[in-house]
Amino acid sequence: MRGAIILLILSQSTLSFQFPNLGGLFKPPSILDKSPQVSSKKIELLNAISSTANGKTATLDQQRNVLGIVRELELECPVSPTILSDPTEIKALDGTWFLQYTSPSKVEDDVSNAENNWKAIEASEGEANIETKQIKSKGSVSAAGLTVDTSNRVVKQVFNTDESTVYNVVELDFGVGRAGGTFRPSPNVLNRAIVAFDEASITFKNGFVLNLGWIFGIIGFIKNSRDNGWLETTYVDKDIRIGRGNKGTLFVLT
Repeated sequence: MRGAIILLILSQSTLSFQFPNLGGLFKPPSILDKSPQVSSKKIELLNAISSTANGKTATLDQQRNVLGIVRELELECPVSPTILSDPTEIKALDGTWFLQYTSPSKVEDDVSNAENNWKAIEASEGEANIETKQIKSKGSVSAAGLTVDTSNRVVKQVFNTDESTVYNVVELDFGVGRAGGTFRPSPNVLNRAIVAFDEASITFKNGFVLNLGWIFGIIGFIKNSRDNGWLETTYVDKDIRIGRGNKGTLFVLT
């Protein structure tokens, strides 16, 4: 089972990692950098996603509530179209982020405000041939028909904008898994980063490091593309980052 979990985590060719809820790591919202209404919405969002085990235990009503708050923030404070191309603006993404909540971007049978809902544009990114099959899991990592619960694990996403790299790091029972690669701006959606995963490793508790980057080489050969996934940043400030992934996942990071 552990072997399947390792392969699953490191072969997940998407940025839509399902991160655990880490209430103790919330940063206090910065009231001065946004309007009072936006600051209030940020607090409302953090309260709404707390105690949901990274979204795993969120009810349909809670999911709808979170999606509504998120959409208000996205529409009220849209991300700059030059966030990935401007050397100053891109710094807003820099550093280590903890994803506190994950869920599908659309709740089943919910047609309210459909015209205002987030929708992926050019999801497969043309010749990049990126996987776009939607997943409906909450508080978990899903791939190849397998699901691994991550609601009780610490998972981080680390952006290094100087080197144009992003890494996902997950703490496992037997060590730490790390997977990532380089990113580039999408030519179709200016706030979307297309990622080419090329590094993967497991560092076991005894210090042994198992390198599995070759997995992404095989995937790239089969797909005829090194691009594995994409990540849209739809809201960001120094406290919270909200994003959408190529498999339809909504995530909230702090």
